[in-house]
Amino acid sequence: MFNDSESEYAKSSSGGKAASFDKNDQLYVTEAEAAVDELERVSGVHPGYRRAHAGGFCCRASFLPSGKAAPFTTAPHLQEREIKAVVRFSGSSTDPALADLLSPAKGMAVQFKLPAGGVTNMVGVTVPVFFARTPKSFMDMLTTLNRTKAGKMPKAEALRKFARYFGESRQSLLALKRLKPPASYATNLYYCIHVYMLVDAEGRRRPVKFEWIPDLGVHTLSVHDAAAMPDDYLERELELRMLSQPPSFKLNIVFGEEGDPTDDPTKRWPSDRVRINAGRLVLLEPIAEPRGLIMDPTAVPEGIALSDDPILNFRRDTYAESMKRRSGGH
Repeated sequence: MFNDSESEYAKSSSGGKAASFDKNDQLYVTEAEAAVDELERVSGVHPGYRRAHAGGFCCRASFLPSGKAAPFTTAPHLQEREIKAVVRFSGSSTDPALADLLSPAKGMAVQFKLPAGGVTNMVGVTVPVFFARTPKSFMDMLTTLNRTKAGKMPKAEALRKFARYFGESRQSLLALKRLKPPASYATNLYYCIHVYMLVDAEGRRRPVKFEWIPDLGVHTLSVHDAAAMPDDYLERELELRMLSQPPSFKLNIVFGEEGDPTDDPTKRWPSDRVRINAGRLVLLEPIAEPRGLIMDPTAVPEGIALSDDPILNFRRDTYAESMKRRSGGH
């Protein structure tokens, strides 16, 4: 829980409303405003932009399911019918003007247009795990960062607080350290870090994760070569690439086994888990970002259910709050 000084900071960053936690250290859904407030404090408010993954580049795409997932789920976009999609690539920064090189983790969010109407989303990043296990630890770490930057917390105290969460953030930090600048948005491996449940026609549920594998392979640049590139080199490169040969990704579904955590996005599953090729996504052409596009990873169709991952479930409300603010010109 926050101590007294932290509580006052939480109040000041959420309109005078202190962040509240339940007995399991989960943020109440009404605290999405406080989470978005903290994200805004990282680099300031950029009106009209997302509060994370602010700068982005959209493409029209087509997804052709392989049909191999059909025995495990009734989800309409994983059967055998071709599906229209919108793909948004992005850096991870809260600042839309930050150069590609300075935002190490990249994102790839896919919105599938379902045959009967509606959409479902799949959100991936270039690191396989998240840095926080619960909304409370996410808020604690973000608040500590912002208070330190604002001169409201001594660095020694901040280090002690971050050390408290090193066990859950360690794998994410190591993955970030290993990242090299990508040669292209189209040559990254993107992990959908949360667990979902595939639900078949008989109601059987199976825990899964999703991965996007680039058909071009994974290619990176040296820091020296990336530093010589324009700030938006990834967007420019992908626009040119799509003019000559549409790049594509394979969708892997990874099946969990007994004992694999479903409620902890900071933990990886063993690498030997069964995978199936669920289909191929082809990028067709760049488009302007559709008005009101929201890549909420909790928007799932029949045949897919959310797991008990607290970070996944909390994202619904933070995405909605971010959309409300940017739609209002903030």
